[in-house]
Amino acid sequence: MAIETVPEIDPQRPSAARVYDYYLGGTHHFAADRQAAAIALAAMPELPTVLRMGRAFLRRAVAAAARDGLDQFLDLGAGIPAAGSVPEVARAIRPDCRIVSVDLDPVAVVHTRRVAEGDGGSAAVLADLTDADAVLGAPAVRALLDLDRPVCLLAVAVAHFIPDTERLGRALERYRDALAPGSHLVLTHACADRSRPHARALLRIYNHTTSPMILRECDELRAFFGDWRLVEPGIVPAGDWRPESGDPDPGPAVRDEIIAGVAVKT
Repeated sequence: MAIETVPEIDPQRPSAARVYDYYLGGTHHFAADRQAAAIALAAMPELPTVLRMGRAFLRRAVAAAARDGLDQFLDLGAGIPAAGSVPEVARAIRPDCRIVSVDLDPVAVVHTRRVAEGDGGSAAVLADLTDADAVLGAPAVRALLDLDRPVCLLAVAVAHFIPDTERLGRALERYRDALAPGSHLVLTHACADRSRPHARALLRIYNHTTSPMILRECDELRAFFGDWRLVEPGIVPAGDWRPESGDPDPGPAVRDEIIAGVAVKT
């Protein structure tokens, strides 16, 4: 399979994917990423708890899709591979599932490809997720995913890095139209409904990275699911979506920071 040319990486400008990798204890980040992370943590010391809450939701939603019989995953804004990744969780239930990861950050794509080397059921695409036609037409997507069968479409911890609501909405609509009935859409977002001063501080910090951040309200998140049927418990704080024993308890101070939902195409 042909691999597109990866653009040169600017180590002097932080990226959301590499900062996130630092938060998760990874090693694929530069000094500028670590500096941005330190400033963010000073503004919001609870941030690691929020991220763990989001990762736990991702694990539960992917596992739910796999248990529902889905064996194809299109992970938009997949980031740099870390513990509890989509392939790890999905294949624990369905070892034969196929996963295509999409990211705009070259470090994320290069590392995902290294991890997936020799794995015929996984691939990574360097693309802007808001260019849905480019993603859906990418050779890796065409080779690995059968869009006539249900797909689990993931947009976890990425939509709040796309400030153009209209462009994001059009892209998600295009994905929803392209996917078969029975597909899942899994989505999370930083929430504006009860935002606190530290959330506004994070916005200012991320505005100096390659991925400016935006907060949206629950009603705006609902629109991204279109006419797909929300599964129980609907759009809720990520920690409240089908919690399991052993999941991190975010506590009341940060419970509402990330909202999440899963919908099914009928």
